[in-house]
Amino acid sequence: MNKRQLGNTEIYISEIAFGGVEIGMPYGIGINSEKDMLSEDKAVELLQIASDSGINFFDTARMYGNSERIMGKAFKDRRRKVVIASKCVPLLDKKGKLPPQKDIKGIIEKSLTESLEALQTDYIDIYMLHQATMEILDSDEILNAFSDFKNQGIFKAAGVSSYTNEVSKKVIDSGFWNMIQLPFNLMDQRQGDLFEDAQKKGVGIVVRSVLLKGLLSDRGKNLHHALKDVENHIAKYHVLLEGTNYKLPALATKFALSFPEVSSVLVGIDRQEYLEEALRTVDGVYLSKEKLDQARQLAYPEPDFINLPYWDKMKWLT
Repeated sequence: MNKRQLGNTEIYISEIAFGGVEIGMPYGIGINSEKDMLSEDKAVELLQIASDSGINFFDTARMYGNSERIMGKAFKDRRRKVVIASKCVPLLDKKGKLPPQKDIKGIIEKSLTESLEALQTDYIDIYMLHQATMEILDSDEILNAFSDFKNQGIFKAAGVSSYTNEVSKKVIDSGFWNMIQLPFNLMDQRQGDLFEDAQKKGVGIVVRSVLLKGLLSDRGKNLHHALKDVENHIAKYHVLLEGTNYKLPALATKFALSFPEVSSVLVGIDRQEYLEEALRTVDGVYLSKEKLDQARQLAYPEPDFINLPYWDKMKWLT
């Protein structure tokens, strides 16, 4: 398993990151309740197998159900061998407003303390803002709190989970944040416009949504009628598989890893077969310039429509 440096930090992470949401809560197409998930013991075992197989980067969050607690059980005896990223609770209320300034640091501290306890550790390698907005990034109280906790050594690197190019650009230009986790995939390639600038400024990039919640796999068939154009577009990527011995998920992962600015790609893993497939994908061979250019030309023509939270809300993914 190759490892890449995370921006200008001294942290080196595996090209595949184990996305921890699926082991902590029902998530993804066809996963509707806990009965569709791995048992806790099986999830612990899967995490340890992933670690033994060369994956050293594990992503979780306070909001991912039991994910942090399960990772804590899996890694308490091998903490120094893994890089753990977690995220603060979302800081906006249901009305989209920040809490009073005087309360912000306490909210972040409480979330961080709960994460440390669940993970059974005294430090977190990478600590992130979850669902960041421009208002959150403009808050001096939030920035100062993250700076204070980082200076205390409670976490090594500070990061941001971003959804939009506007937010990502502000993170990259800030001069404070060490890394950014952002959505980037064959369908929605907009954030790729920021990769070169991030690299120049030493900001590490971790890509999520590389499989579009499983749509860029065998699950991307027989979709809700509202997603018919999406399903038809996904079928176009099979031309890129000609002459290869891998499938669409591997293509989607190799596409993201073909960009040298990308440090790691998050892959949701809740079955050993998914782990094995991810491990086969990172064989050091990525897309040729010709195929990469071809893939760039096959971005979805209406990327604003690629909105997974909205699709979830509309029940199009169930």
